[in-house]
Amino acid sequence: MSKITDIFFDLDHTLWDFDRNSGLAFIKIFERNNLSINYNEFLEVYSPINFQQWKWYREERITKAQLRYGRFKKTFDKMGISVTDDIIDKLSDDYIECLPENNHLFEGTIELLDYLSPRYKMHIITNGFHEVQTTKMHKSGLTPYFKTMTSSESVGVKKPNEKIFYFAMDKAGVNPAQSIMIGDTYEADIVGALRVGMDAICFNYHKLELPEEIKVVDDITHIKSFL
Repeated sequence: MSKITDIFFDLDHTLWDFDRNSGLAFIKIFERNNLSINYNEFLEVYSPINFQQWKWYREERITKAQLRYGRFKKTFDKMGISVTDDIIDKLSDDYIECLPENNHLFEGTIELLDYLSPRYKMHIITNGFHEVQTTKMHKSGLTPYFKTMTSSESVGVKKPNEKIFYFAMDKAGVNPAQSIMIGDTYEADIVGALRVGMDAICFNYHKLELPEEIKVVDDITHIKSFL
């Protein structure tokens, strides 16, 4: 790790506690739209559907608009709840609006960034929507720690596409040998980074079985043992 000068972080599920913040947003938008939906039952159905929809979005099988609509539509259909397209569109808009209002970070995130910031330059590479991610970083207090943010929308491709990693490194003015990627998604963050010659650490938030050769932590603060 002696050659590493720049660290590239994913945002959602890595630093920003997406599941917790998302849950709070759902509670608010259901109340706002007078929907009597059991929150826990909804999340149980929604979470795997949303995961699949994001995978398809990364693979460019669906568009941003299809992702935003489809995850709600498929969830309500599976729950046997009849909801009009107008309500789904309203919920989708309200969710994007409310999501950045909650800004819980994973425990230890600030401790880690305070440890790393004197030693490395830090950056964000995210597949999330650019405007939403910018708001999340600002409201959660993350912005001062990072030199650059590269979103899939700004590049036109999503992780694990090699182009987004090269774009982010060019923006930071570094080469792969100087760079390490830290993220939660094996396919998008880790495989994508390794393909372009970056090093990588997986924050195994999803508790998946990963290849033995991959650097893995299950607590965000344990990244300090590598860096």
